[in-house]
Amino acid sequence: VIFHDVDVLTEQLLPVVEAMQRHFSAGQGTYYSDAIFFLSVAMHRIMPKEITRIIQVDLDVKYKANIRDLFEEFDKFKEGAVIGIAREMQPVYRHTFWQYRRENPHTKVGEPPPDGLPGFNSGVLLLDLEAMRQSKLYNQLLEPATVQKLTEKYHFKGHLGDQDFFTMIGMEHPELFHVLDCTWNRQLCTWWKDHGYSDVFDQYFQCEGEVKIYHGNCNTPIPED
Repeated sequence: VIFHDVDVLTEQLLPVVEAMQRHFSAGQGTYYSDAIFFLSVAMHRIMPKEITRIIQVDLDVKYKANIRDLFEEFDKFKEGAVIGIAREMQPVYRHTFWQYRRENPHTKVGEPPPDGLPGFNSGVLLLDLEAMRQSKLYNQLLEPATVQKLTEKYHFKGHLGDQDFFTMIGMEHPELFHVLDCTWNRQLCTWWKDHGYSDVFDQYFQCEGEVKIYHGNCNTPIPED
C-alpha cells in the first residue's frame, strides 16, 4: 500500500487543471472547485511511470461483486480508448447542454440511452494511464485553448469537476471511452426527477441486470443486503 499526500498531488495537478476549474466548478471555494476533483483527468501526468492502470472509485459506493471483475474491463478497451466510465443516469446533461440542444434540435447530446449521449458519471473510473500517456488526442484535449474552444461550442458551464470534462470531450470524441455497463455504477440519486424532468427521468434512470456496484450519490441511502 502506498499513501500519496493529497496536498503534494494537488500542487502538481494545478498547472494542468487550472483552466478547467473555470468551466467545471461551481465557483471559488466550492466543493468541486478543489483541484483534487480533477485528479483523474491528469493522473497519467503525476503518477509514477510504473503505474499503468488505476481504478478510481467514489467513497459513497457499495460493492456487490469482486473488484477483480471490474479490472478485467480494461481488456475490453478498443484501440484508442483511454478511460472506462459508465453513463450518467439522470438528465443532468440534458439540462446543462440546454442551449446547444436548442440550437441543434436533432442532436443526440443530452438524449437518453441507448441511442443518445446522456454524458458520464465519474463515480467509477478505469484509467489506463499508459494509454492516456500515449494518446496524442487526449493530451491535446487537456490544453487550455482546446478546453475553451469546446466549452464555447457547447455553451458548457458545469460544476461536477472531472465528470463534466469527460462528458464534454465524450460528445466530441466518444472513441476515447470504454462505456461500462450501468451495473458497475448503479447511481441511486433521483434529484432531477423532482426538478423539472419527471417526464423523461426513467429513460435515463433504468438499469437492467444484477448490480455490481451501488453508488449512493447525492447522499442517497444504499439498499441493505
